[in-house]
Amino acid sequence: MRIRKRKQTFVLVVPRFEDIFHAFFAGEILKGVGLAASRLKIDVLLHITDRQDHRGWLDSTLLDPRYIDGIIFADIDNDLSVVKKAIRCGIPCIILNNVLLEPINWIAVDNKKAAFDVIEYLKKLGHTKIATIAGDLSTQAGLMRLDGYKEAVTKCPSTYITHGGFMRTPARKAAEKLLKLTDRPTAVFVASDVMALELMAAARTQNIRIPEDLSVVGFDDNPIIHSSSIALSTVRQPLVEMGRLGVENLFQVTQGKAKLPVKILLPTELVERQSVKRLKGNSP
Repeated sequence: MRIRKRKQTFVLVVPRFEDIFHAFFAGEILKGVGLAASRLKIDVLLHITDRQDHRGWLDSTLLDPRYIDGIIFADIDNDLSVVKKAIRCGIPCIILNNVLLEPINWIAVDNKKAAFDVIEYLKKLGHTKIATIAGDLSTQAGLMRLDGYKEAVTKCPSTYITHGGFMRTPARKAAEKLLKLTDRPTAVFVASDVMALELMAAARTQNIRIPEDLSVVGFDDNPIIHSSSIALSTVRQPLVEMGRLGVENLFQVTQGKAKLPVKILLPTELVERQSVKRLKGNSP
């Protein structure tokens, strides 16, 4: 009797985001993973994990090479031990959204350079009072965007650095703090579009005009920003591409055809829209 060889099965491990099934990052990664998996005829199991307790990220059902051919980590919250656990079990892995020095496969966006470039862009427009609302610092993306800001803004009051954790309510509180400052910033780099919309809403309640009184740049190019009456300048990152490349490269790894370790750094794009203004006296 002829035994039919089963299809390859990958697991996509996704840390639980706020309202995950409407979360832009998760949705874009899933889209890219699905496109590549369909073309390569690979089954993908979605494993949603707890962000706080990493001990349950990988259980015995996911660590059996007889049934699981590879694991894609959509993020690891800076916890490399969970990846090493899978590798010790002989399962090929690839990490998305994290840059690593260790010989482990990864595909990521250059978050630090993207943030640095935003600040340099604002400085060229004459802004010297530039604040930030940072993302979740338990993620590398949140850390790197803050690091890029700090590297570009060499001198700023400590009150100009606030934290929103990639969530709406903390972002609104951070925005209100910035807008109440006596020496209010003229521009704010916000580490996600969702948080940037909260800043813009808070500004409206205080009759602070955008971009006349305050310039704002977000991050993601999330379709949600199109609901805003003012088109948000933002950083577009290739999340669908990252998901697609994750599957394609992991497939090559399982076939023994990839040059190891896989390390791919994807560029971002600054999209200029209506939420940023050049300050008077700073014409090119």
